[in-house]
Amino acid sequence: MSVPFYVSPEQIMRDKADFARKGIARGRSVVVLQYDEGIAFVAENPSRALHKISELYDRIGFAAVGKYNEFESLRVAGVRLADMRGYSYDRSDVTGRSLANAYAQTLGTIFTETAKPFEVELIVGEVGATAAEDQLYRLMFDGSVSDEQGCVAMGGSADGINAALIDRWRGGMTLAEAVRLAVTVLEEFGDESPRQLGPDQLEVAVLDRTRPRRAFVRLDNGRLAALLGDAGSS
Repeated sequence: MSVPFYVSPEQIMRDKADFARKGIARGRSVVVLQYDEGIAFVAENPSRALHKISELYDRIGFAAVGKYNEFESLRVAGVRLADMRGYSYDRSDVTGRSLANAYAQTLGTIFTETAKPFEVELIVGEVGATAAEDQLYRLMFDGSVSDEQGCVAMGGSADGINAALIDRWRGGMTLAEAVRLAVTVLEEFGDESPRQLGPDQLEVAVLDRTRPRRAFVRLDNGRLAALLGDAGSS
């Protein structure tokens, strides 16, 4: 009689976590940081059609790294949940915290109950009336969520980028200063560093607290080139 093959639950969870981390590490990094008038999302992404940064609701943004089809399905689910809650109750009832909690539950369930975990990391950002009311939530592949302050990076080079951001980021930066800082650390810690990233290789969007309702704005190449002080690249 053969002995049944047994793998401990701890080993299964470790194997799943290693698998997800390796998939995420292959993705290009995303940097999210506060500036004086809102929150900036900066990603290395040469595609004009497959976005890593998107709007979830009036004043809530979304950024992701990893497998596109997996984080796109999560983005769509988040938009639907936000629309349903805003329509059923009130638009002010849709918050970054509630969406982050929903994502955490979904990712946690997928990680524990399916054979293959999602190879994604997410950031949900909500811009408030003041910088003190801004919210940034980072969600891992296993459903764990952390409340970030000021700036955060995710993706293959996240450890080095986060260390650099902690040293260089400061409160009250202008949008141009924040974008330049994000691009600088992406250039320094990418797979082919050192290098230079132009507007065509970047995807940048902001949550602008000065806008009356819908705060999300995607920056085109012309505005991005102006912010980077490189008008000739537009």
